[in-house]
Amino acid sequence: MDVEQLFLTTALGRPAVETSYVGQWLLRASSGWTGRANSLLPAGDPGMSLSDALKHAEDFYAERGLPALALVRLNSPEANQLQEHGWKDARPWQADVLVMHTSLDLVNGAPEYEVTVTPQPDAAWYETAFDGPVPAPAPAVMEGAPHAAFASVSLDRRVVAVGRGSMTGHWLGMDAVRVDPQYRRRGLATAVLQGLTRWAGPLGGRRSYLEVVEDNTPAMTTYTNLGYAEAYRYRYLAGPGHQPES
Repeated sequence: MDVEQLFLTTALGRPAVETSYVGQWLLRASSGWTGRANSLLPAGDPGMSLSDALKHAEDFYAERGLPALALVRLNSPEANQLQEHGWKDARPWQADVLVMHTSLDLVNGAPEYEVTVTPQPDAAWYETAFDGPVPAPAPAVMEGAPHAAFASVSLDRRVVAVGRGSMTGHWLGMDAVRVDPQYRRRGLATAVLQGLTRWAGPLGGRRSYLEVVEDNTPAMTTYTNLGYAEAYRYRYLAGPGHQPES
């Protein structure tokens, strides 16, 4: 597996509302909703000196009233270079985020529950995906990928589990997996992942990736049982002058 290719693939699977480039570096902004959709992806050649590229990124986020953040793979050359230029861990209190991957064959079991997969989410999907009001930028981010699908499981006449899938080449990215607290520990998350896998297979899907915070033990257990293994870890770095998030 090409880790650098996967690093770029994850950005395409959940695009930001607004994007711009510094050479090959990707700048993303989405009114502050989620770190991924509001951070620099420093991959490839910025086409200018590192100092100038970072200044360009800081100006981009300052113009939008956002902190200058960069999503970096741990121990990558880019992470080390940004740290040498004064960028620091933006979320020192948070555990590492793991990007995990597996073959679709390992996830392609028959779901224990009926899984509905649609090209567009409805209000019930969003109500289950979010604990509270749906952030204003969320629909644009969630529905912005060229090939996305939205899975749901209904029990007792209401949606109790959801997830989102997106196809980028032969990669199926899965995120926004959430189960109503009253229905957890019943295998519903596994069913959602299996439903999305069955959607992706006929579209040429061969491999799958997802993200999980390392200390989310229930999710880690579910994903590991399905054959997912760590590809890399990432953290967010904040530009000089920005205080770590609380």
